[in-house]
Amino acid sequence: MSNYFATIKWQRQSNEIFSDNKYSRAHNWEFDGGEIIPASSSPLVVPLPYSVSANVDPEEAFIASLASCHMLFFLSFAATKKYTIDSYCDNATGIMQINKEKQMAMTDVTLCPKIVFSGDKKPTSAQIDKIHHNAHKHCFIANSVKTKIHIKPNYNE
Repeated sequence: MSNYFATIKWQRQSNEIFSDNKYSRAHNWEFDGGEIIPASSSPLVVPLPYSVSANVDPEEAFIASLASCHMLFFLSFAATKKYTIDSYCDNATGIMQINKEKQMAMTDVTLCPKIVFSGDKKPTSAQIDKIHHNAHKHCFIANSVKTKIHIKPNYNE
C-alpha cells in the first residue's frame, strides 16, 4: 500500500463577500516535491471572472492524470521490449456530460498518443496496440475510475 498527498489551498480575498457567490475560484495545489500548481474551476463550469482560465482545472487534471499514467506504463513496457522511443505526445480529450445516474461526470476520455520510435527494432501496429492494452490494464488511475477510456494511437509507420 502507498499513500499520496496533495494540499489544496484557497483564500477568500478581502474584497469578496463570498455569500453572494461572487468569489474567485483560484487556488493552489501543493505537492510533496515542492511544486505549486495554480488551479481554478473551469470557465466552462464557473464563468469568468470567478474562474481563472490560465490555471489548471480539475477536469483537465483528471484527463492529464489518466494520460500521464498510461504513458508511463507504455514507456516502461516498450523499454522492457527493447524498443527505443524518442518522443511521446498525447493530445488527450475528455467529455463531461450527464451519466446513467443522472450526474454530471467525465464519461469518456480519449487518449491519442503519437509515439516516435527510433533504432533498428521498431514495433508493428499490432505490437503497439498490445503495449497500449497492457498499459491501460496496469494504469492505476484507469483502474480507479468508471470513465470509459479510449485509446487511438497515431501510428508513425
